[in-house]
Amino acid sequence: MSISHHIRNYYEQLVAEEILRQLKDQPLDAEVRRDSEYMADVACVALNRLPPRYIRHEVDMAFYMSPDELVSTRDSIERTVAEAILFVAEHSRKD
Repeated sequence: MSISHHIRNYYEQLVAEEILRQLKDQPLDAEVRRDSEYMADVACVALNRLPPRYIRHEVDMAFYMSPDELVSTRDSIERTVAEAILFVAEHSRKD
């Protein structure tokens, strides 16, 4: 049994949801923005800019975070994803 099957980064799902939310709200001028490769690049950039927070169960974080911490976390994720989208757009390879 591998330990990696029992832990995950708390931010992964939240970042994925935020990427979808922000891309839905932006005009998509390129088909690549709908591509899972593009979204994975954005997720990696965003996750590397957030502190790692490993959990076993989602309730672990919800139980230990205050309402102010939850709001701060959401704001941080929103800002970090927006920055990651800009970073990937500015650094995309033109094949």
